[in-house]
Parts: sequence; C-alpha cells; structure tokens
Amino acid sequence: MEFLELLFVSAGLFAVLFYGGKIVGLVMMLWPSIWYPLPGSFFTSVGQWAVITGGSDGIGRAFALELSKKGMNVVIISRNQEKLDRAAKDIEITHGRKVKVVVADFTEDDIYQRIEKTLSSLDIGILVNNVGILPTPTPCKLLETTHLEQRIQQVINCNVKAMVKMCSIVLPGMEKRGRGCILNISSGIAKIPCPTYTLYAASKVFVEMLSQGLQAEYRSKGIIVQSVAPFGVSTAMTGYQKPDMVTLSPKEFVRTSLMYVKAGDLSHGTISHTILGWIVQAIPTWVLQTEAFQCNFMEFVKQKVDP
Repeated sequence: MEFLELLFVSAGLFAVLFYGGKIVGLVMMLWPSIWYPLPGSFFTSVGQWAVITGGSDGIGRAFALELSKKGMNVVIISRNQEKLDRAAKDIEITHGRKVKVVVADFTEDDIYQRIEKTLSSLDIGILVNNVGILPTPTPCKLLETTHLEQRIQQVINCNVKAMVKMCSIVLPGMEKRGRGCILNISSGIAKIPCPTYTLYAASKVFVEMLSQGLQAEYRSKGIIVQSVAPFGVSTAMTGYQKPDMVTLSPKEFVRTSLMYVKAGDLSHGTISHTILGWIVQAIPTWVLQTEAFQCNFMEFVKQKVDP
C-alpha cells in the first residue's frame, strides 16, 4: 500500500508540475514585453541587413516588410523576378529602406555561390530561412506523389539543404561580429507523426533539430537561433485560407512571432498556435496512424484549400 500511495502521489506531482509549467509558459506569452523584452532598437542593433529566403510572397514577404519597418535594409531571395520586384518596390515606398533582390530557385543546387557573393559585404543581423515547398498541393500518401523522385529531391533541396547552406554563408560573419539572429521557419506538424504529409513533416523535424543544435553551439557567441513553428497561415501553400482565430494572415503571424525572438530555441509564434500545439501533441499516436484518420484528414484539407 505504501508503494502504491507513493506511486500515485508521484504521478500527481508530475502532472501538476507538467501542466503547471505549460500554464506558466502561456502566461509568459501573454505579456512578451515583460518576459521576453526587446529594446526598440534590438533589430537594428544586431546588424544593418536582414536576409529572407522565399521573401517575395507570404510569410517571407511579411518578414521583409516588418523588419524594414523596424529600420533594417533587406535582401529578399526567391525564384520569381516579377514578385521580387513588386515586393522590393512596396518595401522601398512604404518604409524607405534599401532592398536587394536575388533570383534563385532553392530546389536547384548551383545557386549558392551567387548568393554568397551578393551577401559577402553586408552587415547581416538577421537571417530568416523561410523558403519551403510541399511535395503536393494537398496531402497524400508518399507513393501517390506525382513525379515522386523529382519531388523528393526538390523537398530536400528547398526545405533542408537551403537552410543549412544559408546558415553556413551567414554564420561566419555573425560569429565574427558577436551578434545576430537566425529564424528558421518550421511547422507545427513537426511535433507529431503526420501521415499524408510525411515527407514535408520529416523535413521540418530536420529544421527543428538543426536549430536546437546551432543554438547550443553559437549561443555563447551572442547569436540567437530559433525555430518558428506555425500551424495555419493564409499563404499560397495553404490555398489562401480565410484568416480566423487559428489561421492567421502572414502580417499578423510575423508581427507576433517577432515578439518571441528571445523566448527560447522553439516558438510557435502566437498564443493560439501554442495552444493548438498542446492539443495536437495530446492526440494519441495510434489515432494519427489509423486509416480512417488519414482519409478524413486528407478530405478536410482538400475542402479547406479548394472549397
């Protein structure tokens, strides 16, 4: 009886500490200016330039606009010249900052020498590794992916290799100057097994593991490395879903996520996505792996993306 009593008391104490910690974390997110204070000059203090991959549209474009609003010059890198030029013009007119554009397709291999040459003379304070692609517009099982071999290569190049290469280009300068911030855009689904998004989710697990490792390696050098893991954001990748309490506009998501730059090596960027992350991780793995769940999930996403 004494053993059982000790076991139940220990389990209860663990539960109290576990959920108490989550509640404290949520309270801290409610008042980021108190718990994670950022001086008004924080972003310009780490460097004159911000580099954003996938910066011509969606979350990347929102980062470019918000960081230019905070006084930074920006380099936006993407594969579409027309979209890059529109974004650059918008930034210059709206916030009066300098903008450099680099046309590069991150699904390809031979782009980094040109990018490195463009960035070599710049005082880069912030790198946002935002570029990423889905293997298919809507979820499906791996072997049902059209042009599977090609898509595997593209996802690895764009979602995995691009982040590592951009970090390797920018980190030496940050280390030398003793300051800098790298934000690697992951996904909320990296926290769970996600059948029908298997390849994409696996690539985002890599983002989180690399970010945590780099933060451990370079924290002492004055460099912040954070993985930012949103759930729903209304972009081309999500079919421009109508924003609501869970699905945010890129502008709103970026504005709030930048408040939590000092909140640790992983952030969901918003309170609603943090709570959603708790809920998703509480779903038993066996439920996620059932055929019924996979079918219902695929149908749900298809309706949201293409109503």
